[in-house]
Amino acid sequence: MFTTDAQWELLKPVLALPKTSPYGRPRADTRRVFEALLFVLHTGIQWEHLPRSFPPKSTVHDYLQRWSQSRTFRALLAKVVRQLVEAGRINLEECFVDATFAAAKSGGDAVGLSPKGKGTKMQVIVDGQGIPLALSVEASGVAEHDLVQQTLDLGEPAAQPQRLIGDKAYDVDELDETLAELGIEMIAPHRKNRRPENVTQDGRPLRRYRRRWKVERTIAWLGYHRRLLTRWEKHATHFCAFATLGCLMIALRHLPIA
Repeated sequence: MFTTDAQWELLKPVLALPKTSPYGRPRADTRRVFEALLFVLHTGIQWEHLPRSFPPKSTVHDYLQRWSQSRTFRALLAKVVRQLVEAGRINLEECFVDATFAAAKSGGDAVGLSPKGKGTKMQVIVDGQGIPLALSVEASGVAEHDLVQQTLDLGEPAAQPQRLIGDKAYDVDELDETLAELGIEMIAPHRKNRRPENVTQDGRPLRRYRRRWKVERTIAWLGYHRRLLTRWEKHATHFCAFATLGCLMIALRHLPIA
């Protein structure tokens, strides 16, 4: 759940804050604050029950707010993905996209209604091994195909997929055309209401769809972090920070460092 010394040396420069506050007080131990957030992410514990072995909950939450506003965790994920690309450990030949739902018990922004109730949608794009490349958070009522461009834009440019594979929710001609302009082939099985004259997929590319379980596995890995199963944060930026942190920890496991 926590970081190794080698992993921390990689993350520390991006997480660094000034050593003292504007009031002259020494900063909290950044690594302990970061590991406190990992503890909250993994256990789903309420803030008031954060163990005393960590910095005070108000300090940890203040850092979460600062890092959320500066998109620090996105920068960390991009840094790790970039290093994985340079190390040849990212498979961009076929990538996968899918979304999952988190019930929003406390309301807040980026919350919408869906057949599952009131909640938030997380969309993730992974490489051919299931390593997260990018993640976005939106209200659950937003169509999955409308989120693809946004999710791609939040990823590392060096990790642009060659092919993107999704389920029937991504069978939209406009999406195919938009991604084609970016040099990305969209592969998704057709919806039942697709007319024969409008068929755009043949059998060969759809064989890649058999490996879509890889993104489902990644979503299951994210689900091991209990803070992501139910959204308790009223601010979508805070929930997105936790979700991105979950992606970061998955990606770190594939980095060739101790």
